[in-house]
Amino acid sequence: MVEYVIIQAGGKGTRLKKLTQNKPKGIVPVNNLPIIFHLFNKYPQKKFIIIGDYKHEVLEEYLESFCKVKYVTVKAKGTGTCAGIGEALKYIPDGFPFMLIWSDLILGTDTDINGLSEENYIGISKDFECRWSYKEGRFVEQPSYEHGVAGMFVFKDKEQLVGIPQEGELVRWMEENARTFKEIGLYGTREVGTMIALQETENDEYRCRPFNSMEIKGNIIVKRPIDEQGRKLAIREVNWYREVQKYKFEQIPKLYEFEPLTMEKIDGKNIFITDLTLEQKQVVIDNLVSSLERLHDLKRVPADIFSIMEAYYHKTIKRLESVRDLIPFANQRYIRINGRNCRNPYFYKENFRKKVKELLCDTNEFALIHGDCTFSNTMVDSDLNIIFLDPRGYFGFQELYGDEYYDWAKVYYSINGDYDQFNNKHFELLIKENEIILNISTNGWKDLGDYFLSRIKDCNPMKIKFLHAIIWLSLTTYAWEDYDSICGAFYNGTYLLEEVL
Repeated sequence: MVEYVIIQAGGKGTRLKKLTQNKPKGIVPVNNLPIIFHLFNKYPQKKFIIIGDYKHEVLEEYLESFCKVKYVTVKAKGTGTCAGIGEALKYIPDGFPFMLIWSDLILGTDTDINGLSEENYIGISKDFECRWSYKEGRFVEQPSYEHGVAGMFVFKDKEQLVGIPQEGELVRWMEENARTFKEIGLYGTREVGTMIALQETENDEYRCRPFNSMEIKGNIIVKRPIDEQGRKLAIREVNWYREVQKYKFEQIPKLYEFEPLTMEKIDGKNIFITDLTLEQKQVVIDNLVSSLERLHDLKRVPADIFSIMEAYYHKTIKRLESVRDLIPFANQRYIRINGRNCRNPYFYKENFRKKVKELLCDTNEFALIHGDCTFSNTMVDSDLNIIFLDPRGYFGFQELYGDEYYDWAKVYYSINGDYDQFNNKHFELLIKENEIILNISTNGWKDLGDYFLSRIKDCNPMKIKFLHAIIWLSLTTYAWEDYDSICGAFYNGTYLLEEVL
């Protein structure tokens, strides 16, 4: 049984360009998970030794915040794939087999290392090109798709790497020292070390959160939870669909089963990817506002002040505190963001709390709300009719019912805040020595922000703008799989909060 895994996560990851500008390549997200977390999920009971160097402090803080497996880190002193391995071997007992793997490999589902303990094994690529080949028991510096040295090895014990240098190329050293291996075909394994490979991996039409899976069967979609968080959310989603069906609310997909959630595939588009004229966009906003008003009027219940404080203040502060050590400049009272000196929420909690109580706690009624009606969760058909997807199903401590301003703010989040582009990683974050530059690609709806606010009956725009800032701040840990998204959400929320405070 292989109990130990060394992950070589050193190097700047320059092939990934802007994706490693602020973070090491090992925590670049792929399919909604940091690359090395795919390995953690595949082998949750193993012990990991993770080698890093570039942005090592970011790696350390990120793992402390989110890693749930047994691990230690090693900071490499040299360069190349040999760097740090000698130090990592100190954590492996004599006589124990272990795997050594490059951080940019995502192993296929059929790859199993548990029975590999008596010999030395080498993973051979079958689906991507590698610079080195392994043929007839020898390393050859020759590119290959079928015989490529993928960067995955299993050694029967650490004696096999006695004499490894502090830096340099591991494969070249093994070639020079005539190391031999049995071969394992890495079918289904992906290499995401280049921008092209990453784009090929991320081109799925339907993107899911880390806690969900989506299966498409013709005109039917089956949505399943894959962890405890997903199961909790799935229960609330199903409860919401059941509730609105009771009132004949029709702006949802046709539902065929609840366990697992099985629904029709909508013949339409998410609002943020539509190509509409200004007049058509105004029609969509009119339809969206009237649809939400119809939803909110289905049933109302007395408001719960405790849920308001939980949703808007306590939850936000808890999330911010959980990532404080991750965020550059979090220890400064003011942060310069896009040319503006902004008050840091960590230092102005009292002002924040007071503003929540003054501005957001004056409602007497809760409505039946969607809770997450961004453009990513709302579709339009060819007639510009609205279809709601992925309801949140709760607000604070309340199931189903909540502050209707929360729904309005979630729409504003897409119209004015370009959330959907941010969610799809279409943004650039530059963490400079004394300031932050954040640029989010546009959904193309910003010019309709005031029009949207004008269509809401008895609207208080300041409430929506304050909630908009709060929602960005709360996004920090919801976007946990991407370090840049955590920081970007915090900085954008801080920038918007400055306008309100």
